Amino acid sequence: MRPHDDAPRDGASRAVLLDSFGGPEVLTLQDVPEPRAGDGQIRVRVTAAGLNPMDWFMTSDAETAARFGLSLPCGFGTDYAGVVDRVGAGVSDYAVGDRVFGTALSRAVADHIVLDADGDIARGVAHHTPDGVDDRTAATLAIAGSTASAALDVLGLGPQDTVLVGGAGGGVGVFAVQLARIAGARVIGTGSPSSAEYLRSLGAEPVAYGEGLAVRVRALGAGPVTAALDLHGTDTVRVARELDVPDDRICTIAGQVDGVPAANGANASPDALAHIARLVAAGRLHVPLAATYPVEDIRAAVELQAARHVRGKVVIDL
Repeated sequence: MRPHDDAPRDGASRAVLLDSFGGPEVLTLQDVPEPRAGDGQIRVRVTAAGLNPMDWFMTSDAETAARFGLSLPCGFGTDYAGVVDRVGAGVSDYAVGDRVFGTALSRAVADHIVLDADGDIARGVAHHTPDGVDDRTAATLAIAGSTASAALDVLGLGPQDTVLVGGAGGGVGVFAVQLARIAGARVIGTGSPSSAEYLRSLGAEPVAYGEGLAVRVRALGAGPVTAALDLHGTDTVRVARELDVPDDRICTIAGQVDGVPAANGANASPDALAHIARLVAAGRLHVPLAATYPVEDIRAAVELQAARHVRGKVVIDL
């Protein structure tokens, strides 16, 4: 990762931009005017940006982009970590040199981003990065961590629970499995047969997804499954119902099913990310990094992440 003191000089900055919507092939690293922090704002020198499925989904076509309020030319990426290097008038909660992480919707893969000091996860927000959490890890926390936290709040897991997590090895699954285990629940995680050891490393009991999943879950002898979290679509919802899990103890993040609650990062409690960051700093929650790429290789990074078979998180270094 490039040290902070190697950041571009005043007036020089770079950002990954799209001049048309589409796949990784439309992403280009471009020179841009250096943004300025106005009153009530901070500027962050980004050192790392974490990728999420939502990044390429939002920018895949004009209709989808419009749903998220995006128009051309458009930036890319939402999760970031870095260092505050400018502070506007009226800002008291941040100072130059503060390490921060958070979200900047579809503009995080850039040398500099400007955020409102009183922002939120939808508009863009900065959280202080605790000592003991490196920037690459911090850059993976915001979207996946807040989404997992919001979903688990719906389920209200405790030591009495056995939860089935569909898509347990993905970016949100990394957090959901570990947070469920910290809550005391027993976790059964679905994945491919080749992901079994990886799922065990997160704290889940692995089971292969696909036809016959309910039979395989029962064969584990885990007793009744009391809750379920579908992180991929709706297949796990169907299986959870086969296992007699009540609808109000099932949650989705990527699909809609009548009667089943859904969650996203905007629903997370205000202190969710600070709590997750503290768990990482204390060594109680680990974020596996599947790959890191220099920003010049953004297309290759997005191709890997978009394949949806990554175990852990993909991070861009700036």
